[in-house]
Order: sequence, then structure tokens, then C-alpha cells
Amino acid sequence: MINRRQFTLGATAGAVALGSTPLTSLAATPTQNALIIDAMGEIREVYTDDLCREMIDSGLNSVTVTLCDPKSYEAQAYDWGMAGVLEYDRLIAKEPEFWLKATSVDDIGTARDQGKIALFYLFQNSTQFGHDLDNVDVFYGLGVRSSQITYNFQNWAGSGCNELSGSGLTVFGHALVEKMNDVGMLIDLSHANMKTMADTIAASNAPVIVSHSCCKALYEHNRNTTDENIRAIAEKGGLFGVTQMRPFMTLQVDDAVHYYYQHIEHAINVGGIDHVCIGSDRDHRRLTLTEEYIAELKAEEGPNFVREEWPLYFEELNGPRRMETIWDGLSRRGMSDDNLEKLFGLNLQRLYTEVIG
Repeated sequence: MINRRQFTLGATAGAVALGSTPLTSLAATPTQNALIIDAMGEIREVYTDDLCREMIDSGLNSVTVTLCDPKSYEAQAYDWGMAGVLEYDRLIAKEPEFWLKATSVDDIGTARDQGKIALFYLFQNSTQFGHDLDNVDVFYGLGVRSSQITYNFQNWAGSGCNELSGSGLTVFGHALVEKMNDVGMLIDLSHANMKTMADTIAASNAPVIVSHSCCKALYEHNRNTTDENIRAIAEKGGLFGVTQMRPFMTLQVDDAVHYYYQHIEHAINVGGIDHVCIGSDRDHRRLTLTEEYIAELKAEEGPNFVREEWPLYFEELNGPRRMETIWDGLSRRGMSDDNLEKLFGLNLQRLYTEVIG
């Protein structure tokens, strides 16, 4: 079975148009001038040079990437975490013309000056730490700057969004939050249940992030977040990242991107413009749902694969220039350039400065 770690860096070419001609801009677009940061997105080893250049040309400056399959526990989680760090370190070393490993906010500026994309490292679970807080120091030393508390189910720290009980942050979870605050590792509450999320927001001395979710008030889904927690995140100075995972917003496939804009606008109405960002959780290739790709997805997802939920993407956002599309779409809906700049990058720059340094 293909796990998320293997799939992220080594997906086959049959799913996508890898050799498509880049759409080089003839004139500077707003996203090329603004700071553009994706709070959680995908970078894959199979990206062609043309695709990477098109991502950079679209104005993308930084992406926080998931290091490994989060569906692991104990020794396996630690080993996969180590392997994930090494895989991305190798990718960056192999393609230094495109990527720069980021461990501080200054690295975003460096990458921008050099025409590269800064990559921050994220774990989508805390199981790689096991029950040993010293492992937070270990992974921080390797460049990891963010970690989720949970991924869907129960672990040592708390309860995920798919658990049946409403249990929240555990005793160990409180200690983990304190440790992450101390070292300057950003706490991500994506995939947590609402009780764990609320407990962690209250327990943390530093602002936290939900890097990729949607609004439960607009669409009932386990991965979506209540207005109460969006508001609490904002009140503590944190950020709510709106994901581009279509099934979190609608089962409608065609002409559905307006649902995405509605979730961004709702989050801003609840938390304020200073506390919302974009966390795509999406590939940058132009995907095509071929039979080969469907078979690959089934192998990766196993019993979690639900054909009715695919494609996960909105067709309008299917490709490396999606940030330009989103900017233009929200602008047409009345969002000012100042607010767009906050949403697309300035809010994340502020949060990373406060927490990561």
C-alpha cells in the first residue's frame, strides 16, 4: 500500500499532465507583487522544472509541507518522522534552484529575493514525539517548526475529529503544549476534535493555527471548525486557514468554487481579517481523474477512499496558478487589496514571527 509519505514525494505521472506548457505571465499580477504563503500545501518530487517555475512565477513565496504519513504510532511514527525530514532535505538539496528550507521568517525573504519557494516543515500528528518531550527538541533541531496535536483519532496528547467521544487535551497534551511553546514550535490544531481544539487554544501561551479546515456553520463535516473555536483562535492571536478540499464544503463538482470563497468570507466575518489565511492542502499539478489515478488513490486511501468525494479539488483551482485565481475571485467579490494581502501572506508572516521567530 502507498502511504501518504511515499505518495507525496513519489506519485506516478499517470495522474496528471506533467509536461504541460507553463503559462508565463506577460505582466506582473497582484500575487507576484504581494507576499504569498500557503499555510499547508503539497510539494512533490515528480514536479517538472516547468511546473516549479510556474509556481514561482505565480507569486508563491512559501509553503508549509507535511513531512510524512500521520497515520502511524509509537516507533513507526518516530521512524517515519525521521524519514520525512530526510526526504525533504534531499529534495531541497537536489533542486536548490527551486526550494529553500525555512526555519525562520527571514528565510521567506531570502527565498523571495532568490526567486525560490521557502519550505517550512510540519507534522500532521504528534505521535512522532511518542511519550517523550525530548523528541520535540530532536525534531526542532532537524528544522521542524510546526506540529499538529492530533490526526483524526486519539493519541497521547488528545482526541481527533473522528473519535466518538468528546475527550479533549490530555495531561500529556498539556505538557506537550507547554514544551512546544517553550521551543518555539507552532501548534497546529487541524484534525483535532472541537474539545481538544478548545482546550489547546486555552492552554497555549502562544498563538496557534488551524492550517487547513473549513467552517462547520456553513457545512457539517468532521474536519470543519465551529465558529466558537474560530473566534477563540482569533482572540488568542492565532490564525484559521481555509482549505481547498472540496468535500469539506460541497459534493457539487462543477461550478462550485464559490463555496470556497464563502468559507473564507465567513471565517473573516467570525474571526476578523487579521486571523484568517489560506492553507490549501492541495497538489500544484493539473490533475486528471484517469483510471490509473483512481486505482492509485484506492491503494493509498484503502477503506477511507470514497469515490463520490473525488475529485478533492475545485477544477478552477486545479493547477499551479491557483493563488492568482483566488485573488481575482475574492477581488471580484469585493475584497480590498489590503485585506487580500493580509489573507494571502501578511497574517502568516506575523504569526510565524511571533511564534517561530
